[in-house]
Amino acid sequence: MDVERERGDLELRPAEEGDAETLADLFLAAREAAYPAMPRPVHPVESVHRWFRDLVGSRRQTWVAERDGAVVAYLVLEHAWLDSLYVRPGATGQGIGTALLDLAKGLRPEGFGLWVFESNEPARRFYRRHGLVELRRTDGHENEEQAPDVEMAWLGVEPLAALRARIDAVDDELAAVLDRRARLTALVQQHKTVPGHAGRDAAREAEIAERMATRAPRLGPERVRRIMHVVITQSLDAADD
Repeated sequence: MDVERERGDLELRPAEEGDAETLADLFLAAREAAYPAMPRPVHPVESVHRWFRDLVGSRRQTWVAERDGAVVAYLVLEHAWLDSLYVRPGATGQGIGTALLDLAKGLRPEGFGLWVFESNEPARRFYRRHGLVELRRTDGHENEEQAPDVEMAWLGVEPLAALRARIDAVDDELAAVLDRRARLTALVQQHKTVPGHAGRDAAREAEIAERMATRAPRLGPERVRRIMHVVITQSLDAADD
């Protein structure tokens, strides 16, 4: 891939050390302009500038978009993740974000993921319009702002393979969780007056299914109830082995 690209009068190039302060200012301005769709940054200004000084030249790939010699946007990629894509306020709606997103697709033909705040509907709409899909939502407990977010992904040139790879990863996590569930089920039998299938508590199982259904709205309460019935049954059978 060419290290420099042009779209009209827009030039895309790898970031240089001298861009760090400009990128920090652009980030801060873009976040302020996006409020309240995006929460304000939690770090002080000097920390933001220090982070950008460390960013340029790091293992992350950082690209900037220039127009008439001025940086108007930037993109940060790290492995299979689009870490950042910001456009300077006043320069949005001119195809600059699209140019950088197309660049990301070219650099990551196998696909990439990203996180966007749930409240940032303009960004979510932009990514959906360019072929990204929403995979899951969280309550935001893992991001610095503690704000609900959405994982999105571009599935690359082979979307079926990309989706199957993600399913395999989820299945690996599910297997580990099922094993933990079975081990805990076996341990709890030692503390029950009536262990095993004879001591099953229908009210507690219903409460478990109801609670889990709120975390799995795609499945719905009845499917979750049936799944948990099988999980508990098989866990109890394993405890008797």
